[in-house]
Amino acid sequence: MKIKFTLALLILGTAVACTQKKDSKVLVVPAIEFQGYAGLSQVSELLETQAELHRINTLNWEAFPYRPEIAFRIAHCNNEIWLKYYIKEDHVLATRTATNSATHRDSCLEFFLDPKGDGNYYNFEVNAIGTTHLAYGPNRKARTFIAPELIEEQLRVRSSLGKEPFAQKIGQQSWEMTLVIPADILIYEKGLTLSGLRARANFYKCGDDSEIPHYLSWNPVETDRPNFHTPQFFGTLIFE
Repeated sequence: MKIKFTLALLILGTAVACTQKKDSKVLVVPAIEFQGYAGLSQVSELLETQAELHRINTLNWEAFPYRPEIAFRIAHCNNEIWLKYYIKEDHVLATRTATNSATHRDSCLEFFLDPKGDGNYYNFEVNAIGTTHLAYGPNRKARTFIAPELIEEQLRVRSSLGKEPFAQKIGQQSWEMTLVIPADILIYEKGLTLSGLRARANFYKCGDDSEIPHYLSWNPVETDRPNFHTPQFFGTLIFE
């Protein structure tokens, strides 16, 4: 039954891709079966064995040619989105410690999610020590912050670089991050069920204040200057 359902999702994904831009990506998010509470170590291990590796490697702007190596795995379980990132870069910066601060200026991983496909999206922006910026709205200027206490209570994140801030580290750095996003933190989608959901999304890596500023995406972004707040250029996520 699961094989048939996955095949149906893949066919649906192909149909969706045909109605979008030719370079718009479609990703099937697998369901992982796990009973009870999964700690971050268990989440990391389960993603390693049950989720495919994807790349964040699209260079959209010629003025910013630096391309660190970024990969991720994504799945869902018990109405949570599970993510694991793998990063290799020449410069790492992590100075922000306040929730909803300007984490994009540090070495930052970003996941923008539009659950309904209506243009309103959540922007998860997490720096290299797990400090999170999270807001909701239809564009870059119209954002409503999610309450810091809700983020700190519900979002689970672990970086191999720890939690303490640090100035720029120069020289190749390899680090990982595991992130668990419960559907309940998507507060404008009351009662959202991830299973069977078709959403729009994009994945990014940036570092505005890094030694070499860089802006990479999973799905291509066709703007004149770096701008990740572009739901028209999101790809599609199909949750098993």
